[in-house]
Amino acid sequence: MQKIIVAFDGLSFSESANTYAIELAKLNNAYLTGVFLDDRTYTSYKIYDLVLKDGVSEKKIKNFRELDRLKRESATLNFEKSCQHAGLQYNVHHDHNVALQELIHESIYADLLIVDEKETLSHYDEKHPSRFIKDVLADAQCPVLVVPENYKKIEKVVLLYDGTPSSVFAIKMFSYLLPNFKTLPIELLSIKDIEDDFHLPDNRLIKEFLKRHYNQINFFVLKGLSDVEIINYFSNASQNFLIVSGAYRRSDLSRWFKTSIADILIKNLKLPLFIAHSK
Repeated sequence: MQKIIVAFDGLSFSESANTYAIELAKLNNAYLTGVFLDDRTYTSYKIYDLVLKDGVSEKKIKNFRELDRLKRESATLNFEKSCQHAGLQYNVHHDHNVALQELIHESIYADLLIVDEKETLSHYDEKHPSRFIKDVLADAQCPVLVVPENYKKIEKVVLLYDGTPSSVFAIKMFSYLLPNFKTLPIELLSIKDIEDDFHLPDNRLIKEFLKRHYNQINFFVLKGLSDVEIINYFSNASQNFLIVSGAYRRSDLSRWFKTSIADILIKNLKLPLFIAHSK
């Protein structure tokens, strides 16, 4: 049995992450842990919300803290009820220290981490994806499934491949962790430079490998700029894809899946994105 963890901001509960986590846990008979990032330094209110003409209001502080407590309690109850209704084995962790550090530590002991692409754990408006999401993707110790803010049933899987070990590693991890998706239509997509041929990198080896894991898979090679072609490919599709990609690291990134490309995928495509990279 696998262990899936799903990250929550208890002050802004993600129904989408909750639903994706529940459905994936059911599909794979996995143990599900809700990780509630109750960072003591993070609240729903800002310091200027507490200030009156004669200084900081202790009464306001007490009221806001109680409201935050109730929000977090309600979020936890929501998750637990969902798990119970689905008949899952589950657990709840309340992490009270620095949210990012806590979540990375939790990921050491998980097979898969699910997180909403809109998660920020911050008061400040940020560009999408947030610094929190970027740091999670760079430092997580297990594969990460970044999910859009609205749940849609997954209808097709696309494996992004550029011939690097990182892209193959992501495909391996997806195959091992979520084998039940093999029943869905599977595509492998590769983007090459204009002057290159239409053969997949390591054509014989990648096809030999994939045929051991998938009964039916379609192969597509496009030419052009990867960030342009990949967005066009998914933007023109009518089905709800799950995208599998590799190499979201701070250094030594693959030519294709450099950080900016991963950011573009999250920013422009409201689709689930499975990211895994070897350390």
